[in-house]
Amino acid sequence: MSTLLPPLPFATTVTARAARPALQYLAIEGPIGAGKTALATRLAERWSMQTLLGSRADNPFLEHFYRDTSRHALAAQLSVALQREYLSRQVAAHRAAGTPLVTNFLAERNDLFARLTLSEEELPLFQALAARLRVEAPPPDLVVYLQASPEALYARIQKRAVAAEQHISDTFLRALCDSYNEFFYHYDRAPVLTVGVENLNPLDSDADLALIAERIETMRGRKESFVKGTSL
Repeated sequence: MSTLLPPLPFATTVTARAARPALQYLAIEGPIGAGKTALATRLAERWSMQTLLGSRADNPFLEHFYRDTSRHALAAQLSVALQREYLSRQVAAHRAAGTPLVTNFLAERNDLFARLTLSEEELPLFQALAARLRVEAPPPDLVVYLQASPEALYARIQKRAVAAEQHISDTFLRALCDSYNEFFYHYDRAPVLTVGVENLNPLDSDADLALIAERIETMRGRKESFVKGTSL
C-alpha cells in the first residue's frame, strides 16, 4: 500500500559546520506549530545528516478534518497510517545503510491523534487496520520533544497561516498538548530531551539553534529538559 504515496524528497547532504554528535538517528517530535520540520532541517544541515520528513501536504483530508473533525477524522487518520508505513520503511532502510538521519516524526506516537479524534466505534477499526500496516523501525538514538503552551502554539499557527490549520480549536490544542506530555512521560524506547520552545526560534536564530545543538551534544541521561535561561 505504500506505493500509493509518492516518494518524499530527502535533503541534500551538505558540508558540516559542526562536528556531529554520536547520533545516527535523531527524531524531532511535538504538537502542531512547535517547529519540528524547521529544527530537523537546520540540524541536518549543521551536522551533515539526511532528512526524512512527514508532510501535511501528503494528507488530502486535513483541511476537511480541521473544519469538521467528527466527520473526517477516520479518513485523515488512515491517510496518516499509510504515510507512516511508508516513512517507517524508509527509516529502516536508512538505518540498515548506516545513513545519518533526522526525522520530524516518531512512528510510535501514531495512536495519539487517533485517540483524540476518533469515536469509540472508529478507534478499534483504525487500530486494527493500522496494526496491519505497522513496520517495526529501529528506535531513534535520541528524541527531541518540542514542548510549548497551547497559547504559544496557537499564535505560531496563526502566524504561519497554513489554510488547513486555521480551523484548529483551542480545545483541540489543549487536549493535544496534554496527550503529548502524557505520551512522553511514559515513553522509554529511546532517550528524550524535552525542549521548551516558547522562547526559542531555531529557524531564524543561529544562537538558539546552537543552544539546542549543545544540549543534544552534551546529553548523557535517558530524560533531560531544557528551557532557555534555566538549568533543568
